[in-house]
Amino acid sequence: MKIAVLDDYQNVAREMADWSALPSSAEIEVFQDHLANEDRLVERLQSFNAVIGMRERTPFPRSVLSQLPDLKLLITTGGRNASFDVDAATELGIVVCGTGGAGEGPTELTWGLIIGILRKIPQEDRLTREGRWQTTIGVGLKDKTLGLIGLGHIGGLMARVGNAFQMNVIAWSQNLTAQRAAECQATLVDKDTLFRDSDIASVHLRLSDRTRDLVGAREIALMKPTSYLVNISRGPIINEAALVDALERKAIAGAALDTFDVEPLPAGHPFLRLDNTIIAPHLGYVTEEGYRAFYAGAIEDIRAYAAGEPVRVINPDVLAAPQLRPQA
Repeated sequence: MKIAVLDDYQNVAREMADWSALPSSAEIEVFQDHLANEDRLVERLQSFNAVIGMRERTPFPRSVLSQLPDLKLLITTGGRNASFDVDAATELGIVVCGTGGAGEGPTELTWGLIIGILRKIPQEDRLTREGRWQTTIGVGLKDKTLGLIGLGHIGGLMARVGNAFQMNVIAWSQNLTAQRAAECQATLVDKDTLFRDSDIASVHLRLSDRTRDLVGAREIALMKPTSYLVNISRGPIINEAALVDALERKAIAGAALDTFDVEPLPAGHPFLRLDNTIIAPHLGYVTEEGYRAFYAGAIEDIRAYAAGEPVRVINPDVLAAPQLRPQA
């Protein structure tokens, strides 16, 4: 079996797990660079039987999968992957598996971004190194209003920390109930109220047809000029053009962002030149604990597939047809 490990940006995949646990016949090739061009990606992966993708760094739409006849096993780190065309994989007889994870990296990073932008930490770090001492005045968290757009697992943890900081926690999402909000010590409000009242509005939703462009020009226009917008979920949930316009006009105080419409963020993107942003390169899940769990899970997936008993299968229908069942 030939195995490709994609998008190992930090060149750490080989040291994060025991790859010797794979069958001795397995050939592993790790790619540190990212290929956005589909033709180049297809050319690279032609001879591989298994591919390990790191979250959603490299999409696998039908147009790519249909050109990889030798591909039998596609693995995403984590439990799901919106950039994998699972239906196409099923039709093509490709087994798609996920992995577990570890830690609470996204929640922790969100608070790092919030404190970083309110206290101007990146700016003060840079200016201190340049010989300038105390150039800004920060904003505290106590008694500020934290607006959570989404109150699932991460949103719930965000609410817990917000309450520890003695913040006023409010929340909204399309299906949020007052009971769930109360469980998280948050107050359920309507969408407009959340954007009007929040000092910090933080997005914690999955990307879907319902959430794409959920935060647009209208919602941003409701925000106070002293408020901040934070997004560690998925870039397209916030309309980028609307956010750039608001930041350029100083209509809001700033934005702290870990996800974008196009990743890696293209050179020359407006976010890179704006002085009222903190930009992180999709670091939410990038922790040592998370990587070790991801790669260990991928190895388990390959071993189980090779044994004819795949685990954590995202598209179980692929196993229904006898001719598509994995062979040892």
